[in-house]
Amino acid sequence: MAGLATTLGSGAMTNAIGELLGAEVILIFGSNPTEAHPVIGAQIRQARKRGAKLIVVDPRVIDLAHEAEIHLKVKPGTNVALLNALMNVIITEDLLDKEYVENRTEGFDELWSVVKGYTPEKVGPICNLDPEDIKAVARLYASGDPASIVYCLGVTEHSTGTTGVMSIANLALLCGNVGKVSGGVNPLRGQNNVQGACDMGAMPTDFSGYQKVANPEVIAKFEKAWGVELSNKPGLTSPQVFDAIAEGDIRFLYIMGENPMVTDPNLHFVEEMLKKVEFLVVQDIFLNETTELADVVLPATCFAEKEGTFTNTERRVQRIRKAVSAPGESRHDWEIVSQVMERLGLKNNFTSAKEVMDEVASLTPSYGGYSYERLDREQPQWPCPDKDHPGTPTLHVGKFARGERAIFKPSEYKPSAELPTEDFPLILSTGRMLYHYHSTTMTGRTEGIMNIAGEAYVEISPEDAIKAGIADGDRVKVSSPRGEIEATARVTEKLSKGVIYMPMHWPDGAVNWLTSSHVDPITHTPEYKVCAAKVAKA
Repeated sequence: MAGLATTLGSGAMTNAIGELLGAEVILIFGSNPTEAHPVIGAQIRQARKRGAKLIVVDPRVIDLAHEAEIHLKVKPGTNVALLNALMNVIITEDLLDKEYVENRTEGFDELWSVVKGYTPEKVGPICNLDPEDIKAVARLYASGDPASIVYCLGVTEHSTGTTGVMSIANLALLCGNVGKVSGGVNPLRGQNNVQGACDMGAMPTDFSGYQKVANPEVIAKFEKAWGVELSNKPGLTSPQVFDAIAEGDIRFLYIMGENPMVTDPNLHFVEEMLKKVEFLVVQDIFLNETTELADVVLPATCFAEKEGTFTNTERRVQRIRKAVSAPGESRHDWEIVSQVMERLGLKNNFTSAKEVMDEVASLTPSYGGYSYERLDREQPQWPCPDKDHPGTPTLHVGKFARGERAIFKPSEYKPSAELPTEDFPLILSTGRMLYHYHSTTMTGRTEGIMNIAGEAYVEISPEDAIKAGIADGDRVKVSSPRGEIEATARVTEKLSKGVIYMPMHWPDGAVNWLTSSHVDPITHTPEYKVCAAKVAKA
C-alpha cells in the first residue's frame, strides 16, 4: 500500500479512463459503473466490444454481470478473504509476474505467509462462492496483459475497507499491473469533485496535494504563505466530529455542501447531535433535511453559476464557467468563506476564483503546472508540477511514490462489525441507482426523474420474500437494531438468500436510519455495506 500512497491514499485512479479500452481483462470489484458512473460504464462496454474480458465481483447481479465472463456473487463483507484466495491461486499455480515481483516489489514472503492459508476450498464457504469459480477468476485476471481493476464503494464502505483496498493493490502488484498502461488500480469516486476536494485538503490530515499537517516543513511553508500560525495536529473525520459533539468538545459546526441528515449512517445519532450542537451553519444551494436544523443557512451558487475547476476521478483538472446568473442573494463558495474569514480577522486579497487557483498552484506541487490560461487549452492530469509538464495519465511508471519498489501489505480476513442475529437475520447493503444523485437535493426536484424513481424500495431474494410472506410490490417495514423505515418490496433474483439491498437516496424512507455507526479504524469510513436487518410486511 505504501508504494501506491499517492493515488490509493487519495482515492485516485492510477490510469486514465480511456486506457480501459486497451485492457485485455477488466476486474470490476464492488462497483456498479453503468448506474453510478455511466460514462466509465460506457467505456467498459466499449472495451468489451473490443475484446476485453470482464470479471464482476458484486453481491448483486448488476447490468455488467450479464456481459461478464464470470460473476462472483460474493457475500457482503468478505472481500479480503476473497482477494487473499485469488492471490493464493495465482501464487500456487505460478501465474504471478515473477520478474515484476522480484524487481519492483518487496514483502512477497510476508504476503505469502498470509495468503497461503486462504485456499479457495476454505474461502468458498466464507464468501458463499464455488471454489472453482474463485480459481477461474484468478486465472482469468492473471492472464490479462494488461489487466485493470475498477472498484468503488463496495470495497471501501466496510469496517475492513482499508485492508480491502490494500488487498486489491497486492493483487495488482502480484500480476505486474501497476505502472502499466491500461492496467492499474482504478477507484471510482462517489460524487462529483470528491477528488478535487481531497486534492485541496478537505481531509483532517492534509493540506492541499496531500501535504501532511504533521510535517514541520509543510507547516512552515503554509504559515509563511498565509501569515498565520497553524496547528500541526490532525483534525477530526466526519464520524469523529459527531462523537466530539456528544462529548461536548464541539459546540459550533459549519457544514458546506453536504446533507448528513440523509447521507450519514445511523441518522438517529446524527439528528441528536445536530440538535445538540449550540450553533449550526449550513452552506448549500438548496434547503434540505440538514438545513432544517440549522441556525444560519448561507445560500451558495451551483456549478452553472460560477467559475472554478473540478478534478475528476482520473485526476483530470477541468475548468467550469459561469453559464447563468445566480438567483437571489446566493454567493460563490469562495466568496462566502473569504467573508467569514475577514469577519474573523483573517484578511485575504482574493477577488476571483482565478486568483484562488493561482495560489493553489503556488503551494501544491502536484498542481504546480495549472493556470486558467492553460486549462482553457487542455486539461492535463496531475501530477503536473510545472507549466511545461504534460501531465501524468499513468502513475507509477518505472517508479513508485515511495521509491523504486512497492511494498506488499497483506491482511487477514475479519468479519464485518455487525453480523445477522436471530432477531435480524438478513444482511442489509446499500448503494446507488442511475436516476438519482446522492441525497436527491437536486434530482429530487426534477419531476421526470421522480416519476420514474420516486420512492424508496428494497430488493429481496425470492427465498427470503416467501419466508416473510412478501410479494413483489408490497409495502414492507425494513428494520435494524436502530429502528425501521417503510419501502416497496422488489422481489428479485439479483440477490442471494440472506441479503437485501436498498439505494440510499430518498429522504422519505432513508436507509441510513438503519445503518450502523461502525467505521473502518483507519479511514473512519462508515460500514454502509453491511448491517443486520429484517423485512416484514407493513
